[in-house]
Amino acid sequence: MAVQTKTTEKVQIVKGGFTPSEASDLLLSLLDEKINFHKLQRLRWCEGYFKADTSYADTRIAQLQEEKDKVREFIRLARKEGKCLTIDGVLNLSFEDQNAGK
Repeated sequence: MAVQTKTTEKVQIVKGGFTPSEASDLLLSLLDEKINFHKLQRLRWCEGYFKADTSYADTRIAQLQEEKDKVREFIRLARKEGKCLTIDGVLNLSFEDQNAGK
């Protein structure tokens, strides 16, 4: 009997209701970590070669900054309306060939 390797996985990282302050702390911290990841990645690429192509990291940082702005605005609206927020955060993981995502 052949053994099959699982090549996809779902990970529930957050699920539930949150006050605007809790949602802000959670979501902005997550986005900040991802932004910092790309900043460090960009720095590593440039070590020893300052002309390294950092366009991917630069683009992702800008996109994530825009996502932070959307989160802040949505949370501002929830506060204004006196509402809490429901967050359902699932990561969908799958195998791919190395360097295919760049």
